[in-house]
Amino acid sequence: MNALVPLLVTLPLLGAAIALIFGRQRKVQVGVSIVTLTLVLAIAAVLLYTVDVSGEAIAVSVGGWPIPFGIVLYVDRLAALLVVVSSIVLLAVLLFSVGQGAADGDDETPVTIFHPSYLILAAGIFNAFIAGDLFNLYVGFEILLVASYVLITLGSTESRIRTGVVYIVVSLVSSILFLAAIAAIYGALGTVNIAQLAARMTELPQDVQLVLHLMLLLAFSIKAAIFPLSFWLPDSYPTAPAPVTAVFAGLLTKVGVYAMIRTETQIFRDNDVNTLLLIVALATMIVGVLGAVAQAELKRILSFTLVSHIGYMVFGLAIATPAALGATIYYMVHHIVVQTTLFLAVGLVERRAGSTSILKVKGLMKAAPVIAVLYFIPAINLGGLPPFSGFIGKFALFDAAAQVGTPLMYVLIVGGIVTSLLTLYALMRAWNLSFWREDEEQGDEATDRISYLGGAPAAATQTERRVIPRIMTAATAGMVAVTVALTIFAGPLYELCANIGAALQDPVVLVSDEGTTP
Repeated sequence: MNALVPLLVTLPLLGAAIALIFGRQRKVQVGVSIVTLTLVLAIAAVLLYTVDVSGEAIAVSVGGWPIPFGIVLYVDRLAALLVVVSSIVLLAVLLFSVGQGAADGDDETPVTIFHPSYLILAAGIFNAFIAGDLFNLYVGFEILLVASYVLITLGSTESRIRTGVVYIVVSLVSSILFLAAIAAIYGALGTVNIAQLAARMTELPQDVQLVLHLMLLLAFSIKAAIFPLSFWLPDSYPTAPAPVTAVFAGLLTKVGVYAMIRTETQIFRDNDVNTLLLIVALATMIVGVLGAVAQAELKRILSFTLVSHIGYMVFGLAIATPAALGATIYYMVHHIVVQTTLFLAVGLVERRAGSTSILKVKGLMKAAPVIAVLYFIPAINLGGLPPFSGFIGKFALFDAAAQVGTPLMYVLIVGGIVTSLLTLYALMRAWNLSFWREDEEQGDEATDRISYLGGAPAAATQTERRVIPRIMTAATAGMVAVTVALTIFAGPLYELCANIGAALQDPVVLVSDEGTTP
């Protein structure tokens, strides 16, 4: 099984090289991308089954170099699960983009650069999830960020270039902070291997640990879009092409959350800042969802809900019990799938109606009932209605917080409930106006009641309506089916996540030339 681990990264990189060689041959590039991501999904599924059954992680020292000189790839239940989920999302969004590219030509997703960039993005995401040391985690971040710089500016429109520059500047600041923290940690402890850091960090004074801790948290908080460092996201994501926005929303912020989980539970377990994280989590939830309520454009609504629901994950991480960590992992999986699905559904709305402004779009229930269903199911899921996975994840988080029972925990529970209700309000208001409102209605009472949204930023301008290829609808429907599957198979999935939460409290393994040692 060890030989399979490096393939999670090398296969997408090899696929990107092949896709680039074949240039403008669309069918070849599409075939290479689909085959590559399918192979990664199969390998990740095998690895997940292996580590779950055995209960032992797989650690590979690339090239046989000893620690701390070699690159360590580390696959436990958490890493394998996230690679599986990411592969599913990447594959679905790829199929969506194939349909869009076939219908629109190269205006939105030019094949010459889209497929190589997309596969490089995938390689960076997978590398970050299986990195066994901080520097390789940094390399994973940089790989996916370089690819994202290309993808977020596809089409070269004025708005995409402007928001892309902001995204690049913010990402570079985060990367500089991350690299500075790595240098400081290496200078203090002589290693950046996560397992060795877990054993050696207690050698440092608490104040030094706190400085290193906060440096990493600051870098990861920017990448995860945690308030108040989330200012860049609502303006950056909505301007990108629909498939790019969908994959960014589903995966990129979660890589930052994943990095926080690794560092909080393994490196700095004796130097916690959980009270600070709880306060930040509450602010992220409330400010994010209030921003969503104030928007009149579907992509911006979803971007703000994306920010607010990152707060739930930080909340679970700050509770710092095995039950809370398991609930956090479950909610992360839920959010990756549901948020991606919603952005794909909104991409269909944009093509069908020519706009994503809830002040302009109307009558889609009759005009496009399939799209109405594809939006409605993940919307109520994200809002936390039972029995969907959003409700299961939130209830598990609230239950873990109630078991701790401090006043601050109960404040967070109330904040989480309010956030869930406001999320449901924002998404159902958009449903009511865009789908349920009759197309022939003019100046109706519903519109009058939300006249305050007329000055909301970035309300989409009307464009021409475009054909929706079946593959785009099928890809979105497939993701909706996955969201439903998270509920149907919530039992075994939550059991897996609970095992992950318990395992995160255990020491990680070290890798040497002789094998693994505890």
